Amino acid sequence: MTSFDIVVVGAGPVGLAFAASLAASDLKVALIDRQSMADLAQPAFDGREIALTHASIKILRELGAWDAIPCSEKSPLFGARVLNGSNPFALSFDAPAGCWKPLGVLVPNHWIRNALFSVVRTRAHARLFAGCNVVAAQSNPREATVTLSDGRQLKARLLVAADSRLSALRDLLHVAAEINRLGCSMLICRVRHEVNHHRIATEWFDHRQTIAMLPLAEGMSSLLVTLPANEVSRLLVMDDAAFLAEMTRRCCGRLGKMSLASSRHAYSLVTTWAHRFWTSRAALIGDAAVGMHPVTAHGFNIGLGGQNRLAQGIVTAWCKQSDIADPTLLRRYEIRHRLTAAPLYHATNMLVKLYTDERPLAQAARHVGLRVSQNLPFVRRGISAFLRR
Repeated sequence: MTSFDIVVVGAGPVGLAFAASLAASDLKVALIDRQSMADLAQPAFDGREIALTHASIKILRELGAWDAIPCSEKSPLFGARVLNGSNPFALSFDAPAGCWKPLGVLVPNHWIRNALFSVVRTRAHARLFAGCNVVAAQSNPREATVTLSDGRQLKARLLVAADSRLSALRDLLHVAAEINRLGCSMLICRVRHEVNHHRIATEWFDHRQTIAMLPLAEGMSSLLVTLPANEVSRLLVMDDAAFLAEMTRRCCGRLGKMSLASSRHAYSLVTTWAHRFWTSRAALIGDAAVGMHPVTAHGFNIGLGGQNRLAQGIVTAWCKQSDIADPTLLRRYEIRHRLTAAPLYHATNMLVKLYTDERPLAQAARHVGLRVSQNLPFVRRGISAFLRR
């Protein structure tokens, strides 16, 4: 059995960021992922564009990952519009007059993963176990152990789950979670288009569909369409011409003439809220703790901030030669992470429920809500300030 200080299960962007965040110490870290080393080192384009807040950019910069992402892959976001059905009225979120700072920056998910992996590979404190998964796990007040699919066993002072919102490790640790399978899927692809996006994102709630347009390079956007799962499956197998014709119709020609600029990708929509973010000698981070609905594009920001909070507590404990899995430390992480994540998680779920309700009363409530929000500057400024923090 091989011993480590910390074993992290899941080498997605949050798991990688957590491993990188521990480089300030000499703690030995094991990072386990079912993907091959080649796929981890050169992640393929997966369609997802991450809207990073300035707080997230600061964390990535401190880890050495931000400058590893090409400038051409960073798309500043200067505003957002929310529309309801065929009504032309839009709730607008913009930077204050005279402010040069964007609301956030859009970066492809695979480039964030690539940059963080490069950082972790250069740190001597971390060892990667690629191409395997955890088949058994135990934790007690003294230590945590995991058994890998290839038979190897690892022992650690702290075990960390970062293996997705349907976390297998969370289940092995007997940590319950509220899991909501929404019955919808999101189709994502890049499109070139005639209409100028002016670096403004658009979210459009319409009859049985939600469409988002995220501005990338000039004349290009990431198009996200949320529909019942069977409809997304149908769109995935369409030929390009038929797909573009249907997307143009669904978008009511808002982008003008469109052409495909990438492959198409689909993701089932599932939200997750773990009942606990820690147990004896173990903690949950990223989607294993909180799996956000993508409609507000803040899942990664919440996860990145959470791992940073936990890592800071661990490094502080290490500096003081204290227990890195002390229950007080883990409880403090959970309390702070819940206070940060809960308002946005529950507000997002309420928003999705309201904007996917097809009853006339709900449609009227949506329109009234947008009008009221537009005329309450503190609401719009508060949300804009949150994005820019």
